[in-house]
Amino acid sequence: MNKSGLLFFFLIAFCKLNGQTTYLHCGQMLDMTSENVQEEVTIIVENDRIKSIVSGYLNGNDEVIHIDLKDKFVMPGFMDMHVHIEHESSPTRYLDRFRQNKSDIALGAIKYCERTLMAGFTTVRDLGGTGVNVSLRNAINKGEISGPRIYTAEKSIATTGGHADPTNGVRDDLKGDPGPKEGVINSIEDAKKAVRQRYKNGADCIKITATGGVLSVAKDGQGPQFTVEEVKAVVDAAADYGYVTAAHAHGAEGMKRAVLGGIHSIEHGTKMNEEVMQMMIDSGTYYVPTISAGKFVEEKAKIPGYYPSIIVPKALEIGPKIQATFEKAYKAGVKIAFGTDAGVSPHGDNAKEFVFMVEGGMRNFEALLSATVSSADLMNLTKDYGTLEVGKKADIIAMKLNPLINIDATLDVSFVMKGNIIYKNE
Repeated sequence: MNKSGLLFFFLIAFCKLNGQTTYLHCGQMLDMTSENVQEEVTIIVENDRIKSIVSGYLNGNDEVIHIDLKDKFVMPGFMDMHVHIEHESSPTRYLDRFRQNKSDIALGAIKYCERTLMAGFTTVRDLGGTGVNVSLRNAINKGEISGPRIYTAEKSIATTGGHADPTNGVRDDLKGDPGPKEGVINSIEDAKKAVRQRYKNGADCIKITATGGVLSVAKDGQGPQFTVEEVKAVVDAAADYGYVTAAHAHGAEGMKRAVLGGIHSIEHGTKMNEEVMQMMIDSGTYYVPTISAGKFVEEKAKIPGYYPSIIVPKALEIGPKIQATFEKAYKAGVKIAFGTDAGVSPHGDNAKEFVFMVEGGMRNFEALLSATVSSADLMNLTKDYGTLEVGKKADIIAMKLNPLINIDATLDVSFVMKGNIIYKNE
């Protein structure tokens, strides 16, 4: 085990056994309740929550842990509302589906979890995998591996041949007829059963693929794939379990059906038009843009052999449009939460999304708001996350520079605390 790994396990044992109080001496602090930056403050953390925040650098007794962040900019941990923590894009990704066991996926994903946390993302919403994402969440919660808090959809729900149909692109004798258990539905009753199966499997939220997708081995990348009634059945069944719902969608008609069905967030939203934007504003639906994924697939589609040939034209068409759609949606007043689709783009590079959002016209503070307050609001987690306030979870990060002045500061997170465990301190 390397030095950082030994330190990680030592800190977990130390905090659990001793429950010591920690004083963070912060040179600059943005608590995200306003745009006001406070200088020279002490955040007092006890157990895994913020006990108090006081002006000046308070000194405790010898039993208190003191952390010097006097030359740092401190704020709440970032939240990414769209990741796929199990995997990462590569030219062998589609063959790996036939070569890797779930144990292989789990072992490979450990590094993705750690990279995400080290980048300052203390909470993520995982929107679809093989079910290994549930095990990763559990291992992180038990302190067995390091990573962000994961709220996972387990397996995405699709229609037959839809974007998340696990048998797309395989030979006929392997296709079979996947159903609700595998996350494939074709009726209202199927929709309810698929949600209930996700609950049984340990999901925390629900995702549907309301339109075709770029990276599925299927021709259509944007046509609608759910009826309004099917979406509503998913949302209604999800509500029984307190689940927030998300809809992958590239085409406008699929987005309209998803919003009419009561979905809580639209992911990607590439061909969102003004009608859809107004529908989302009226219904309070969040938009999770994933500009990072759009840029990544456009870049890789130009490399011969990186993607199967059926994917390339979709990637070249859809990828370049997401940032422009984000710009229009932001100006129109659509609510925006932060999401990258990491796993399509590399894990650990999540903060590049901030740069792309600012390039698209969003103010620095609003970009930071999308990954803190807005993301917590989308997931109904504002009681515990999103701001630095007394009583909230001690998810705290620090940077060398002020991201309100230079958004590139988010690319270099030097301190990460999640629930009174310090995972990174440069």
